Amino acid sequence: METIIGPIRKMYTYIDGEVQYELPLGNRKIPMNQFLGKPIKMTWQKEILCSACGNATNKSYAGGFCYTCFLTAPEASECIIRPEQCVAHLGKGIRDAVWDQKHHFQPHFVYLALTDAVKVGVTRHDQIPTRWIDQGAWKAIRLAEVPYRQLAGDIEVALKDYVTDKTNWRKMLKDIRDEAADLEEVKYEMLNYLDASLQDFVSDNDEIVEIKYPVIRYPGKVKSVGFDKVTEVAGTLAGIRGQYLIFSDGRVINMRKHTGYVAAFEEGRSSQGSLFD
Repeated sequence: METIIGPIRKMYTYIDGEVQYELPLGNRKIPMNQFLGKPIKMTWQKEILCSACGNATNKSYAGGFCYTCFLTAPEASECIIRPEQCVAHLGKGIRDAVWDQKHHFQPHFVYLALTDAVKVGVTRHDQIPTRWIDQGAWKAIRLAEVPYRQLAGDIEVALKDYVTDKTNWRKMLKDIRDEAADLEEVKYEMLNYLDASLQDFVSDNDEIVEIKYPVIRYPGKVKSVGFDKVTEVAGTLAGIRGQYLIFSDGRVINMRKHTGYVAAFEEGRSSQGSLFD
C-alpha cells in the first residue's frame, strides 16, 4: 500500500454486520477494518488545516478549527454542545441564521445509549446511528422525536439529573458495560421526569439497536496518545470503537480530535510486530 497524505477528518461509518470504518485523509478514504491485526503507522506532517476555512493554524480549537473560526463559524457555536441554547426555531442563528435553519431547524431525536452506563443525548434525525457509533455505544433507543434542536435540548436538560450526558471514554475503550441495564425500562422511567408539555414528543419506537465494533482485543489499561506530544503513532491495530483507533499495547488515538492534522498513513512493520499472528 502506498503512503497516503492529507488532513484527517472524522471517520465515516456504516454497519455491515459490525461497524465499518473509513478514514478520510485528504481526498482519499482508507477502509480501516482491513488493517485489524496488522501494523500501521501515522506520521504528523507538522501542519494543521482548519476544517472550516482551510487555512493553516498553529493550534486546533474545539477539534478542528482555527481560533477565528472557533469564535465565528456556526459549526463551533455554543448550541452544538448545549442544544437548549439554539434559536433556529425563532428564525435566528447564533452565528449564521441560514446554517442554523438548515442544520438545527430540523427534526431531532433525544436518545438513551449504553456505553459503560446509560447516557442521554441529542442528535439530528439523519445522524442515527452515526451519532451512537461515534460515542462507542453498544445499545441505544429513541426516547423522543422533536421538530427542532432547542426542544431536544430542553428534554436532555430535564433528564441530566437522572442519567449522565457524558461518555466515559476510558471505560468504553475497555468495554466495561452494564449488562443488566434495560434501556426500554429506563426510557419509561425517564418519562416521569418530563413536564407534561414534553410528553407528547415521546417516541413510540422502542427498538433497541445493538452495535458491534471491529475489535480483536480490548485493552486492560488505556493510554491516550496524540500528535500534540508525538509526531508518529505506530503499532498493531487491535480495534476501532467510537472515533478511536486501539493499538495492541493499550494506546489509543482519537481521530476526531485530530481533525485537520495533516498526516501520512502507511501500512508497515511495527517495532512490536503483530500480536495476533
